[in-house]
Amino acid sequence: MKKVLAIAVLVVVAVMFVVIGIANKGKGSGKIQIAVIPKGTTHVFWQSIHRGALKAGEEAGVEIFWNGPDREGDREKQIQIIEDFITQKVSGIVLAPNDSKALVPIVERIASKGIPCVIIDSAIDTDKYVSFVATDNYQGGVIAARRMAEILGGKGKVIVVKYAPGSASTTKRENGFLGTIEEEFAGIEIVDAKYGMDTVETSLQATEDLLTKNAELDGLFACNESTSVGALRALQSQGRAGEVKMIGFDAGKLLIEGVKSGDIDSLVVQNPTKMGYEGVKTLVARLEGKEVARRIDTGVKLITKENLETAEIQALLK
Repeated sequence: MKKVLAIAVLVVVAVMFVVIGIANKGKGSGKIQIAVIPKGTTHVFWQSIHRGALKAGEEAGVEIFWNGPDREGDREKQIQIIEDFITQKVSGIVLAPNDSKALVPIVERIASKGIPCVIIDSAIDTDKYVSFVATDNYQGGVIAARRMAEILGGKGKVIVVKYAPGSASTTKRENGFLGTIEEEFAGIEIVDAKYGMDTVETSLQATEDLLTKNAELDGLFACNESTSVGALRALQSQGRAGEVKMIGFDAGKLLIEGVKSGDIDSLVVQNPTKMGYEGVKTLVARLEGKEVARRIDTGVKLITKENLETAEIQALLK
């Protein structure tokens, strides 16, 4: 009888510890805990955002939780990750939404739970957030268009490798490029465009299709890291790198090497480390009861072979 009673007591104690553990999930060390959720985790761009977030967290003495889909564009996975962090009752969320419309309900759910949310990188079609920290993506497209006109002498045939429907950041870049070409450079014709989607492989295939369809071509614009790498590989595989003037977006090792070799004319580059840093810093300020800016522009630069080794550009890349 005593043995049965002892076992029963142990079972009760074990259940109590489980209940306490669930109740305290998300509280952990007692620190402020901030979830940073990127569109994906594989590209260099998101790894740079992670570094910036960690630096801001270390400076502020807060704990950073990092989790995102393996593949950009996986809306369902990103929504599930957000749901998990809501359940854990984190102090706040920094989010780069995969889709400006599909993520609206979950962002509004975050707000309804009283969890402050800072949006980074890509806009969302709701006002239920604290601040939007990102590049002026439309201006990035404008910069690319004017550079294209400069290197083509104001005339020529150009293709555009888009990213994916629903991605606000890349759509603005595409619109900035296409709108500026149409308004300012009548001698340049956009002859074709195609979505590269969320991987280098799909972007490579999309670019190869565009190149096959358009034998006479002068320029190419790709609007993010994965489309730029895919486009570069396609141009190289067809022996047209350098011949077709390419402007890409974002900076990774392969893309920088492409600028050095001349296979890429130039890159429009964001500051992802600053984006991650300012996203966390802004959220911490809000949690401390401070007023924060509704919109924070993290800047954009054009990198060419001529300015690649300057101190300003090297600092940005590092």
